[in-house]
Amino acid sequence: MTYSDSIDVEASPEVVFATIADLPAMGKLSPENTGGEWMGTATGPGIGVRFKGTNRRHDEKWSTTARITRYDSPTTFVFEVTFGPFRVAHWGYEIQSTPNGCRVVETWKDRRNWLVRRPDSKKGFDRAEYTKESIRTTLERLKKTCETSKDAG
Repeated sequence: MTYSDSIDVEASPEVVFATIADLPAMGKLSPENTGGEWMGTATGPGIGVRFKGTNRRHDEKWSTTARITRYDSPTTFVFEVTFGPFRVAHWGYEIQSTPNGCRVVETWKDRRNWLVRRPDSKKGFDRAEYTKESIRTTLERLKKTCETSKDAG
């Protein structure tokens, strides 16, 4: 399962990228991710850097570990997410300049195997549909946040 969505933002790619890469603040954008923190000695993003993401859906709370696989400020932020020994997802943000700001493309690829997906399906939870809605919400919140920022531009 792979899904991408995009949105045009009237803010500079630098402002948008900084907002996406601000792990603790991601909880203000995402309906599921509540934030994150850099791991080890890292204080910011870079290729190979790992971070812990915290998540919540209804009454469930969990954390994941992610490793940045592609990083090129202010255009590319891509990471692989794991939960213990299991691969969970591939997430990516691509930012392209436009005449009025930039276009942000958010991409998700479900990397869970059937053993990990099975409990969700037994509960009647459709991860793909939920994630599509979550990405749209995140992009809309990102747009609003960046366009109302006094630094947008």
